[in-house]
Amino acid sequence: MKRFLFTMMVSIFGLTLTTVLPAYAITNGQLDGDQHPNVGALIVESETGVKEHICTGTLISPTVFLTASHCTDFLPPDEVVYVSFDTQVDPVTSSTTLHSGRAVTNPNYNQRQSDPGDIAVVQLDKPVKGIQPAKLPKAGLFDELASKGGLNSQKFTAVGYGVHEAEQQPGGPVHPYDGARWTSVSEFNALNKSWLRLSQNASTGDGGTCYGDSGGPNFLGTGSQETDIIAGITVTGDAQCRSTNVIYRLDTPQARDFLDEFVTLP
Repeated sequence: MKRFLFTMMVSIFGLTLTTVLPAYAITNGQLDGDQHPNVGALIVESETGVKEHICTGTLISPTVFLTASHCTDFLPPDEVVYVSFDTQVDPVTSSTTLHSGRAVTNPNYNQRQSDPGDIAVVQLDKPVKGIQPAKLPKAGLFDELASKGGLNSQKFTAVGYGVHEAEQQPGGPVHPYDGARWTSVSEFNALNKSWLRLSQNASTGDGGTCYGDSGGPNFLGTGSQETDIIAGITVTGDAQCRSTNVIYRLDTPQARDFLDEFVTLP
Protein backbone atom coordinates (compact mmCIF):
# COMPACT_ATOMS: atom_id res chain seq x y z
CA MET A 1 0.00 0.00 0.00
CA LYS A 2 1.38 3.39 -0.99
CA ARG A 3 2.05 5.98 1.68
CA PHE A 4 0.24 8.93 0.02
CA LEU A 5 -2.47 11.34 1.48
CA PHE A 6 -5.86 11.93 -0.38
CA THR A 7 -8.80 9.66 -1.22
CA MET A 8 -7.17 6.59 0.32
CA MET A 9 -7.09 8.30 3.70
CA VAL A 10 -10.62 9.57 3.34
CA SER A 11 -11.98 6.11 2.59
CA ILE A 12 -9.79 4.07 4.94
CA PHE A 13 -9.29 6.38 7.89
CA GLY A 14 -12.33 8.67 7.68
CA LEU A 15 -10.30 11.87 7.37
CA THR A 16 -11.98 14.92 5.85
CA LEU A 17 -9.87 16.35 3.03
CA THR A 18 -10.84 18.46 0.05
CA THR A 19 -8.27 16.92 -2.26
CA VAL A 20 -8.58 13.68 -4.21
CA LEU A 21 -5.59 11.38 -3.97
CA PRO A 22 -3.18 9.48 -1.41
CA ALA A 23 0.46 9.67 1.22
CA TYR A 24 2.24 8.13 4.66
CA ALA A 25 3.35 9.88 8.01
CA ILE A 26 5.60 9.39 11.03
CA THR A 27 4.74 6.88 13.76
CA ASN A 28 6.28 6.50 17.22
CA GLY A 29 8.35 9.60 16.55
CA GLN A 30 8.78 13.20 17.62
CA LEU A 31 8.45 16.67 16.18
CA ASP A 32 11.40 17.43 13.95
CA GLY A 33 11.61 21.17 14.45
CA ASP A 34 14.64 22.45 12.54
CA GLN A 35 16.64 19.20 12.56
CA HIS A 36 16.01 18.48 8.87
CA PRO A 37 15.41 21.80 7.09
CA ASN A 38 16.00 20.20 3.67
CA VAL A 39 12.92 17.97 4.07
CA GLY A 40 9.76 19.53 2.69
CA ALA A 41 6.13 18.92 1.87
CA LEU A 42 4.89 18.41 -1.68
CA ILE A 43 1.79 20.54 -2.16
CA VAL A 44 -0.76 20.62 -4.98
CA GLU A 45 -3.75 22.82 -5.67
CA SER A 46 -7.22 21.30 -5.86
CA GLU A 47 -9.87 22.19 -8.44
CA THR A 48 -11.36 24.54 -5.86
CA GLY A 49 -8.07 26.42 -5.48
CA VAL A 50 -7.10 24.95 -2.09
CA LYS A 51 -3.42 24.07 -1.68
CA GLU A 52 -2.76 20.93 0.38
CA HIS A 53 0.10 18.64 1.30
CA ILE A 54 0.06 15.24 -0.41
CA CYS A 55 3.57 13.81 0.04
CA THR A 56 7.05 14.50 1.41
CA GLY A 57 10.42 14.93 -0.25
CA THR A 58 13.97 16.24 0.08
CA LEU A 59 16.01 18.99 -1.51
CA ILE A 60 18.95 17.29 -3.29
CA SER A 61 20.18 20.36 -5.17
CA PRO A 62 19.14 24.02 -5.00
CA THR A 63 16.63 23.39 -7.81
CA VAL A 64 15.76 19.67 -7.42
CA PHE A 65 13.32 18.18 -4.90
CA LEU A 66 13.27 14.37 -4.64
CA THR A 67 9.98 12.52 -4.04
CA ALA A 68 8.07 9.41 -5.22
CA SER A 69 6.48 8.80 -8.63
CA HIS A 70 3.17 7.67 -7.14
CA CYS A 71 2.95 11.22 -5.74
CA THR A 72 3.27 12.78 -9.20
CA ASP A 73 2.04 10.41 -11.91
CA PHE A 74 -1.59 11.58 -11.64
CA LEU A 75 -0.67 15.22 -12.29
CA PRO A 76 -1.53 16.79 -15.65
CA PRO A 77 1.50 17.66 -17.80
CA ASP A 78 3.19 20.93 -16.84
CA GLU A 79 0.91 21.49 -13.83
CA VAL A 80 2.50 23.80 -11.28
CA VAL A 81 3.20 22.12 -7.94
CA TYR A 82 4.66 23.57 -4.77
CA VAL A 83 7.20 22.64 -2.13
CA SER A 84 7.37 24.07 1.38
CA PHE A 85 10.14 23.56 3.91
CA ASP A 86 8.08 25.13 6.71
CA THR A 87 7.80 22.95 9.80
CA GLN A 88 3.98 23.16 9.64
CA VAL A 89 1.94 23.05 6.42
CA ASP A 90 -1.64 22.45 7.54
CA PRO A 91 -3.33 24.59 6.56
CA VAL A 92 -1.38 26.15 3.71
CA THR A 93 -1.91 29.90 4.13
CA SER A 94 -0.59 33.14 2.67
CA SER A 95 2.25 32.98 5.21
CA THR A 96 3.41 29.52 4.06
CA THR A 97 6.68 29.76 2.11
CA LEU A 98 6.07 28.06 -1.23
CA HIS A 99 8.55 27.18 -3.98
CA SER A 100 6.91 26.49 -7.34
CA GLY A 101 8.04 23.94 -9.90
CA ARG A 102 7.08 21.10 -12.22
CA ALA A 103 7.10 17.43 -11.33
CA VAL A 104 8.98 14.88 -13.42
CA THR A 105 7.68 11.33 -13.01
CA ASN A 106 10.10 8.49 -13.73
CA PRO A 107 9.20 7.19 -17.22
CA ASN A 108 10.00 3.68 -15.92
CA TYR A 109 7.49 3.91 -13.07
CA ASN A 110 5.38 0.74 -13.03
CA GLN A 111 3.50 -1.63 -10.72
CA ARG A 112 6.15 -4.36 -10.53
CA GLN A 113 7.19 -5.27 -7.00
CA SER A 114 10.66 -6.26 -8.21
CA ASP A 115 11.46 -2.66 -9.19
CA PRO A 116 8.59 -0.17 -9.50
CA GLY A 117 10.85 2.77 -10.37
CA ASP A 118 8.90 4.76 -7.78
CA ILE A 119 11.07 7.85 -7.80
CA ALA A 120 10.37 11.37 -9.08
CA VAL A 121 11.64 14.91 -8.80
CA VAL A 122 10.25 18.41 -8.81
CA GLN A 123 12.32 20.83 -10.84
CA LEU A 124 11.95 24.10 -8.99
CA ASP A 125 11.55 27.38 -10.85
CA LYS A 126 14.15 29.15 -8.70
CA PRO A 127 17.04 27.92 -6.53
CA VAL A 128 16.24 27.48 -2.85
CA LYS A 129 18.51 29.65 -0.75
CA GLY A 130 19.68 29.08 2.81
CA ILE A 131 19.03 25.30 2.87
CA GLN A 132 21.81 22.74 2.44
CA PRO A 133 20.70 19.93 0.10
CA ALA A 134 20.92 16.33 1.29
CA LYS A 135 23.33 13.85 -0.28
CA LEU A 136 22.72 10.70 -2.29
CA PRO A 137 24.45 7.36 -1.61
CA LYS A 138 27.25 6.04 -3.76
CA ALA A 139 26.51 3.24 -6.20
CA GLY A 140 25.92 -0.15 -4.57
CA LEU A 141 26.39 1.16 -1.02
CA PHE A 142 23.94 -1.22 0.64
CA ASP A 143 25.11 -4.31 -1.21
CA GLU A 144 28.60 -3.40 -0.02
CA LEU A 145 27.46 -2.90 3.57
CA ALA A 146 25.49 -6.15 3.51
CA SER A 147 28.50 -8.11 2.26
CA LYS A 148 30.48 -6.84 5.24
CA GLY A 149 27.70 -7.46 7.78
CA GLY A 150 27.28 -3.73 8.23
CA LEU A 151 23.50 -3.65 7.87
CA ASN A 152 22.54 -6.04 10.67
CA SER A 153 22.28 -3.36 13.35
CA GLN A 154 22.01 -0.33 11.09
CA LYS A 155 19.40 2.30 11.94
CA PHE A 156 17.76 4.93 9.76
CA THR A 157 16.07 8.26 10.41
CA ALA A 158 12.74 8.81 8.65
CA VAL A 159 11.37 12.32 8.22
CA GLY A 160 7.97 13.38 6.94
CA TYR A 161 4.69 15.24 7.21
CA GLY A 162 1.42 13.38 7.69
CA VAL A 163 -0.70 11.11 9.86
CA HIS A 164 0.58 9.24 12.91
CA GLU A 165 -0.02 5.92 14.62
CA ALA A 166 -3.66 5.02 15.13
CA GLU A 167 -5.52 6.11 18.25
CA GLN A 168 -8.58 4.20 19.36
CA GLN A 169 -11.75 6.31 19.34
CA PRO A 170 -15.40 5.35 20.05
CA GLY A 171 -16.04 5.12 16.30
CA GLY A 172 -12.88 3.12 15.61
CA PRO A 173 -9.18 3.84 15.11
CA VAL A 174 -8.19 7.32 13.91
CA HIS A 175 -4.80 8.39 12.54
CA PRO A 176 -4.14 11.94 13.83
CA TYR A 177 -2.84 14.49 11.32
CA ASP A 178 -1.26 17.82 12.21
CA GLY A 179 0.65 18.75 9.03
CA ALA A 180 3.91 19.14 10.96
CA ARG A 181 7.33 17.72 10.11
CA TRP A 182 8.16 14.74 12.30
CA THR A 183 11.04 12.29 12.60
CA SER A 184 11.45 8.69 13.80
CA VAL A 185 14.03 5.91 13.95
CA SER A 186 13.71 2.57 12.13
CA GLU A 187 15.96 -0.49 12.27
CA PHE A 188 17.18 -2.56 9.32
CA ASN A 189 15.12 -5.65 8.58
CA ALA A 190 15.86 -6.91 5.07
CA LEU A 191 17.51 -5.99 1.78
CA ASN A 192 16.57 -6.87 -1.79
CA LYS A 193 17.30 -5.59 -5.28
CA SER A 194 15.22 -2.41 -5.05
CA TRP A 195 14.11 -2.12 -1.44
CA LEU A 196 15.30 -1.70 2.11
CA ARG A 197 12.75 -3.08 4.56
CA LEU A 198 12.88 -1.38 7.94
CA SER A 199 11.20 -2.33 11.20
CA GLN A 200 8.83 0.21 12.71
CA ASN A 201 7.58 -2.08 15.48
CA ALA A 202 6.95 0.16 18.49
CA SER A 203 7.30 -2.80 20.88
CA THR A 204 10.99 -3.00 19.97
CA GLY A 205 11.44 0.76 20.17
CA ASP A 206 11.24 1.42 16.45
CA GLY A 207 9.26 4.11 14.69
CA GLY A 208 8.49 4.61 11.05
CA THR A 209 6.18 6.16 8.50
CA CYS A 210 2.50 6.32 7.58
CA TYR A 211 0.13 8.10 5.17
CA GLY A 212 1.62 11.47 4.15
CA ASP A 213 5.32 10.48 4.22
CA SER A 214 5.58 9.02 0.70
CA GLY A 215 8.65 10.31 -1.10
CA GLY A 216 10.26 11.38 2.16
CA PRO A 217 13.84 10.55 3.11
CA ASN A 218 15.24 7.83 5.31
CA PHE A 219 18.68 9.05 6.29
CA LEU A 220 21.50 6.63 7.00
CA GLY A 221 22.19 6.54 10.75
CA THR A 222 20.57 8.09 13.80
CA GLY A 223 21.45 10.47 16.59
CA SER A 224 25.12 11.41 16.66
CA GLN A 225 25.72 8.81 13.92
CA GLU A 226 23.14 10.23 11.52
CA THR A 227 24.47 11.28 8.13
CA ASP A 228 22.97 13.56 5.49
CA ILE A 229 22.88 10.63 3.04
CA ILE A 230 19.40 9.55 1.93
CA ALA A 231 19.40 5.74 1.94
CA GLY A 232 16.00 5.53 0.29
CA ILE A 233 12.62 7.19 -0.03
CA THR A 234 9.47 6.08 1.74
CA VAL A 235 7.12 4.29 -0.63
CA THR A 236 5.04 1.65 1.13
CA GLY A 237 4.50 -0.55 4.19
CA ASP A 238 1.72 -2.31 6.04
CA ALA A 239 -1.73 -0.72 5.92
CA GLN A 240 -1.88 -0.14 9.69
CA CYS A 241 1.54 1.58 9.79
CA ARG A 242 2.63 -0.73 12.59
CA SER A 243 5.35 -3.08 11.42
CA THR A 244 7.26 -2.23 8.24
CA ASN A 245 8.58 0.84 6.48
CA VAL A 246 9.57 -0.14 2.93
CA ILE A 247 11.90 2.32 1.21
CA TYR A 248 13.07 2.54 -2.39
CA ARG A 249 16.86 2.32 -2.59
CA LEU A 250 18.77 5.20 -4.17
CA ASP A 251 22.05 3.32 -4.70
CA THR A 252 20.81 1.03 -7.49
CA PRO A 253 21.60 1.44 -11.21
CA GLN A 254 17.92 2.05 -11.94
CA ALA A 255 17.52 4.84 -9.39
CA ARG A 256 20.83 6.40 -10.38
CA ASP A 257 19.97 6.33 -14.09
CA PHE A 258 16.93 8.49 -13.36
CA LEU A 259 18.67 10.83 -10.90
CA ASP A 260 21.67 11.32 -13.18
CA GLU A 261 19.49 13.47 -15.44
CA PHE A 262 19.01 16.06 -12.69
CA VAL A 263 21.96 16.05 -10.29
CA THR A 264 25.63 15.11 -10.13
CA LEU A 265 25.89 11.67 -8.53
CA PRO A 266 28.52 10.61 -5.97
